[in-house]
Amino acid sequence: MHYSMKWDLESVYSSIDSKTLGQDFKKWTQKIYELSTEIKEWDPETDKPNYEKMKHILNELNELEPKIIEAGTFIEGILSADVKNAKAKTYMGLLSVLFSEYKTITVPFFKKFTLINATDWDSLLSLEAFSPFTFNLNEIREKAEKLLSEEEESLLSKLSVDGIEGWDQHYDSLVSQIQIPVTDDKGETNYLSAGQAENRMYNDPDPTVRADLFKKWEKAWSEQSELFADTLNHIAGFRLTDYKVHGITDFLETPLATSRMKQETLDAMWQAIAENKKPFTQYLSRKAALLGKDTLSWVDVEAPVTVGDSEPLSYSFDEGAKFIVENFRKFSNKMADFSEHAFENRWIEAEDRPGKSPGGYCANLPVSKESRIFMTYSDSPGEVATLAHELGHAFHSHVMYDLPYMKQTYAMNVAETASTFAELIVSDATVKSAERDEIKIALLDNKIQNALAMFLNIHARFLFETAFYEERQNGLVSAERLNELMENAQKEAYDNSLSEYHPSFWASKLHFYMSDLSFYNFPYTFGYLFSLGIYARALESGSDFEDQYIALLRDTGSMSTENLAQKHLNVDLTNTSFWINGINILKKDIETFMTLTEKYLK
Repeated sequence: MHYSMKWDLESVYSSIDSKTLGQDFKKWTQKIYELSTEIKEWDPETDKPNYEKMKHILNELNELEPKIIEAGTFIEGILSADVKNAKAKTYMGLLSVLFSEYKTITVPFFKKFTLINATDWDSLLSLEAFSPFTFNLNEIREKAEKLLSEEEESLLSKLSVDGIEGWDQHYDSLVSQIQIPVTDDKGETNYLSAGQAENRMYNDPDPTVRADLFKKWEKAWSEQSELFADTLNHIAGFRLTDYKVHGITDFLETPLATSRMKQETLDAMWQAIAENKKPFTQYLSRKAALLGKDTLSWVDVEAPVTVGDSEPLSYSFDEGAKFIVENFRKFSNKMADFSEHAFENRWIEAEDRPGKSPGGYCANLPVSKESRIFMTYSDSPGEVATLAHELGHAFHSHVMYDLPYMKQTYAMNVAETASTFAELIVSDATVKSAERDEIKIALLDNKIQNALAMFLNIHARFLFETAFYEERQNGLVSAERLNELMENAQKEAYDNSLSEYHPSFWASKLHFYMSDLSFYNFPYTFGYLFSLGIYARALESGSDFEDQYIALLRDTGSMSTENLAQKHLNVDLTNTSFWINGINILKKDIETFMTLTEKYLK
């Protein structure tokens, strides 16, 4: 089977110039205006005891929001595939305004929830129309307690368009200008986009190529560091001001609430990791020896390991797709069938070409009940795992599309659970399929790299962002200081085990610049370790696993993280033992790697 590496967005809108897209924006703007009037007129006191008007407004909002999100996915997709598309940039600005107007009308509506006294609220939640959404409605009401007046929230929302959201888009514009020069064998110089350069820099087996690209990479981002520093400072500054006026004094409060998890859970997870880094630093030391180095540099950490007469494994896109579907099927026919459908119907943009945004993501099309996956594919086992990761996200959304829209919204940390579980299936399968030690070593290396990214790299991001926000509360943080904070965080996270670090990582990582949420890091580590528990359960459960897994995914939109774990895995996430059990699974991979590579040491 041959699959296209270019996605189909035309099934959503014919093009970015589509008249329908423009007409939809006008319709939605009008709808927001009409709903605004209804919300202003709504009186919870006169609406009881059946709250028919409240039910109507909720239904209207839950019908409108998916349409706006679908258009957003389309516009973001056009811009990701072509970072210089002027029309898409214009629409992205209009989308920010539309979301701002949408948010503005929800504020007075949700604030009115707080006017309903406790007795009446309990009565409301007992009604057939509202009882299935008890968790979600209570969550909305709790957040509404901190909302400002309608006028103040409206002003903040409008200011955010040219404030935090404007700076987010400014970052995309800056990244589109990044070009990395590469000289080929004929002495001709070509320029790689940020996404192309990043893929090659980390995956090229030649250490000279990696080192050369890393220097050019650092130089490219450093040359624009003042602009990136301005952008990051203003995003964080706007966010901190927003927190302050809402009475939020801890900058982790909102990210934790967004993830529906407790501080105790986060603390237990990082404690378990901090106390169990030794096996990972031992792996890094062994990898350095296998690569003929005394100590690994930052850019060597993800470099492929080849021993004996083996060559780095390579999977074409079609081969990778086949491998994913075959191994998904061992755990779930529904996952396999769904992924096959995604490949056949061109849901994936994977082509390696200039002009694309760096990184990858999966975005929902809730009206079409589909997803779209964006990445720049190279033929390595790691890219196969990344593709599986994004398909895991898509499958998660897929099994929830028949639920009411209010129950489809799940937190980022559990979102990363589904994706990482899918990635684990593929990574584990590649290792088990290896017929020779040389190949198994290369695949184990790739699998351990993923774990290393979740534990050490993500920990470095968390440490950096924590330190940055602490200092940003007292004023602007210079580009030079950001470099220091980043390098300090990397040294702490990697336990000083590398010879060279990546001080400008803060400039090159999109996640630090996202306007919708901060600390886009710890949920990855949570998802990875949580998925290990699910994976272990899958191996034990056999044929019963598919239904159990889908049941867990379907609950992710309607309960806290801790309750989800208790219900479906019977574990306490605030206890370090749960997290240590996951780490111990990975230690076995490292032990196998150390044993197999012993004979290849020089």
